[in-house]
Amino acid sequence: MAVQATLSDSEHARISQAVHDAEAHTSGEIVTIIADHSDRYADVALWWASGIAIFALGWVTVFPDFYTGLVSDLLGSWTIAWTPREVLELALTIVIGKFVGSWLLLLWRPLRLALTPGLVKSHRVRKRAVRYFKVGAERRTTGRTGILIYLSLAEHRAEIVADEAIHAKVPNEVWGDAMVDMITHVREGRIADGMAAAVRDVGAVLADHFPRADDDRNELPDRLIEL
Repeated sequence: MAVQATLSDSEHARISQAVHDAEAHTSGEIVTIIADHSDRYADVALWWASGIAIFALGWVTVFPDFYTGLVSDLLGSWTIAWTPREVLELALTIVIGKFVGSWLLLLWRPLRLALTPGLVKSHRVRKRAVRYFKVGAERRTTGRTGILIYLSLAEHRAEIVADEAIHAKVPNEVWGDAMVDMITHVREGRIADGMAAAVRDVGAVLADHFPRADDDRNELPDRLIEL
């Protein structure tokens, strides 16, 4: 899925207008956030590097003659027998080399993301979405009707997090259509269209359960937050 990290001013305006139009029919407050990524997954790189190093140590343990012979051939050594200390030093060198080499390779984010299990990415995206929701929307509206639409580009994942009043009336499954509409556009590189579509779908649900009152006021900003 091709994505762009930064949206144009017109795309920002389009999403903000979608939020404004949706909130014209509901007392709910919609917050939109697009993040480049939700986590750096440094721990995943560490676990992969450690696993590869341990695997390499296992191979040295099982096939020590292969490695000692290889080193002897490379160095042109006449050594016939290796002492235990020399074998241990060789094993330690291989383990350190594998660890450092793997860790350096995993500094490249596309590879690190590709090797991160899907469940881990989903959990981190959800965790970050909830964190942003707690800071920017939770209990910041009079009727506790704030809702966050969150898109994390690097992980290709999105989340919808609702305040307690909405959560009490609307089961999570209801947001499925909004998620599908958003992801369909985003997969084709139309991020603003996807976010606007999700806003419209969420707004329609909120209008059914939380219609706009005459004295309703805008309590949260309509603008897209891009991180």
